[in-house]
Amino acid sequence: VQLQASGGGLVQAGESLKLSCVASRSLLPVAAMAWYRQAPGKQRELVARWLSGGSTIYAGPFKGRFTISGDDAKSAVYLQMNSLKSEDTAVYYCNINTHSQDYWGQGTEVTVSS
Repeated sequence: VQLQASGGGLVQAGESLKLSCVASRSLLPVAAMAWYRQAPGKQRELVARWLSGGSTIYAGPFKGRFTISGDDAKSAVYLQMNSLKSEDTAVYYCNINTHSQDYWGQGTEVTVSS
């Protein structure tokens, strides 16, 4: 199974991007889907998590600017990022967790210029 992440790119501070991640086949039943990011020289960190049933969890710095959504029927997860800042520059990774396995996307790069 492969997770294909897309939507990254180069934007200016204050602009928006929407990331998408779709599995190559159905991963039902999905337990949770998430986005992580890894900035240069830093550890990978959780951005947001979508739980089966639709509830969401955000890491503190992203609450209010980023919105995660999921479609478990499509085994797809999305991340709407608004008011981007230079410190949001990172490689963003999607993750889908079933009840028995973890899957990771290859990463999509986001660069925010100030």
